[in-house]
Amino acid sequence: MTSSARPLLNRRLAEFGTTIFAEMSALAASTGSINLGQGFPDTDGPEEIREAAVRALRDGRGNQYPPGPGVPELRTAVAAHQLRRYGLSYDPDTEVLVTAGATEAIAAALLALVEPGDEVIALEPYYDSYAACIAMAGGTRVPVTLRPHVEGGAAFRLDLDELRAAVTDRTRLLLINTPHNPTGTVLTREELTAIAELAVERDLLVVTDEVYEHLVFDDAEHIPLATLPGMRERTVTIGSAGKTFSFTGWKVGWITAAPGLVAAVRSAKQFLTYVASGPFQYAVAEALALPESYFAAFREDMRARREVLAAGLAEAGFGVFRPAGTYFITTDIRPLGESDGFAFCRSLPKRAGVVAIPNAVFYDHRTEGAPFVRFAFCKQPAVLQEAAERLKTLAG
Repeated sequence: MTSSARPLLNRRLAEFGTTIFAEMSALAASTGSINLGQGFPDTDGPEEIREAAVRALRDGRGNQYPPGPGVPELRTAVAAHQLRRYGLSYDPDTEVLVTAGATEAIAAALLALVEPGDEVIALEPYYDSYAACIAMAGGTRVPVTLRPHVEGGAAFRLDLDELRAAVTDRTRLLLINTPHNPTGTVLTREELTAIAELAVERDLLVVTDEVYEHLVFDDAEHIPLATLPGMRERTVTIGSAGKTFSFTGWKVGWITAAPGLVAAVRSAKQFLTYVASGPFQYAVAEALALPESYFAAFREDMRARREVLAAGLAEAGFGVFRPAGTYFITTDIRPLGESDGFAFCRSLPKRAGVVAIPNAVFYDHRTEGAPFVRFAFCKQPAVLQEAAERLKTLAG
């Protein structure tokens, strides 16, 4: 044990501690509760893709270090996916980089592009790794809060004037997430166009987390920021196999961007994991080439699960923000006579046998998020039905 008075943990990380996901998953395990906190499916993805990974293992593909940028088959598949779905043309050799999941993609992008003193604007509430990665890079996070609106259907919306006002001479980068975790908001073309115009006008870089691109519902549309005028050359787009193919443990993500941006992110990435997920990269290459019927069925299945959980939450007395994307539902606990999301989530396993996540952990402005709680619906319908039945006890 050191005798120094200086804390062991780097002061940039001192505010973060153990993630809420670890705490709540441990609580689920210790109480036997249904875990609707952490966003991982409770069933595997397509059998043919799992078999593709087995085949790669047996054939000796990827069992040793794969190429630093990712295996050519996957980089080619990512480029083909972007072209087929969005009309975005990327060179697999210079404009695609495979990462150890989207979380590493976020970390590598921020470590590469942000220097001490740079401001990074992020939409609040935000995925918790955003704040930690900005801190590790020495940047200053500047939250712009999505706020609940009830007109036109309950949803969280971006105030574009607030976003514009947040940009200063020190702003380096916009960190955008759509479809948005945890609120389920999908930014509209109007909102994205305004973001793009702001980025071009102020010469800002943009990192856009689009890992839920295939999970948009009803009349919502996912529009990659890189498709808008002036954005392809300044945007790092992040994708994820875990979210789309339900193999979260494989940790396969990627970025697509202009060559200079990819080279910068690769410079940071090589000193993080260097490479990862060798055999799984070959399997994900095959997954990205699945027919449109797979993606449509996946989306419809998750939409049906959303309906099961949303109905159960409403019946239990929650205020429900029906998500336009992702596999998360944000709820308001105030109709239940509650106002502290942390206290509510810590007591919920004993009260109802269900685990959720307090949204306040995703906020700098904790009071803004205090009454909101997030539930994941990427679970089997029977599990969601059982959770809904348990939660009904709250209404009594």
